[in-house]
Amino acid sequence: MAPKSSLKSALKTSVSNPGKRTSFSAESTSKTKSIPKPVKEPEAAPEKSGGSDAEDDDHLYGFSTDEDDSSDEDVNPGEEVDIGKLPTVAKDDATVKRKLEKAKRHPTQDRGVIYMGCLPHGFYEDQLKGYLSQFGDVTRLRISRNKKTGRSKHYGFIEFDSASVAQIVAETMDNYLLMGHILKCKIIPKEKVHPELWVGANKKWKVIPIDQIVRKEHNKLRTQESMRKAEKRLIQRENERKRKLAEIGIAYDFDAVSYKKKPKTVAS
Repeated sequence: MAPKSSLKSALKTSVSNPGKRTSFSAESTSKTKSIPKPVKEPEAAPEKSGGSDAEDDDHLYGFSTDEDDSSDEDVNPGEEVDIGKLPTVAKDDATVKRKLEKAKRHPTQDRGVIYMGCLPHGFYEDQLKGYLSQFGDVTRLRISRNKKTGRSKHYGFIEFDSASVAQIVAETMDNYLLMGHILKCKIIPKEKVHPELWVGANKKWKVIPIDQIVRKEHNKLRTQESMRKAEKRLIQRENERKRKLAEIGIAYDFDAVSYKKKPKTVAS
């Protein structure tokens, strides 16, 4: 058995540097429980909702998210998952199948809403709705996306036409391994469903081509006003450099290379 001091130092190293692998013995790892991610409040959908930021955060009921996962930046927008090749759950699992048949025989009037996190890359609105339709009718769905880029934050909200079906989905898909990702699925109580939750729901998003927008903005022709502002900034920077050099006793003349306005030409 490893000494307590070495185990503590190893745990400290793994927490401070998650990218570094730390080896543990079989005995030590069996007594070490996984530490859950800190709860984060994700942002609302990239639509104008008219509500405050505080209101947009209330509807998430403290569920953890993958908001900081930016690995989707290297994924081609067209690389979407073919759900036809994925294993089914409702048909393959006899217990789940039996529960669904019972729930459909006695449907509830209230709809059920679930939160699903740690969604894989390429598993977006169409794929998520198509895959979860094996359990029952999906009435509304929204994947949270970055406001600037439109990229998925890898979590979303799904509404089923029956609360009993939603409960079965939450129990079945929580900690379910899908495409190398362990899904997190929780039922959201009816009183905790925020009215702004479904802003932008049932829409297929397109990734915003930020690089093309920035390139176009950079290459556009400058107006006389923008050129005047650029000249003013350059002259101010030059004067600031002169002042700093003078303070430390360095005399250097910038006049020969300074950015000066061109003299006005007089028409002959």
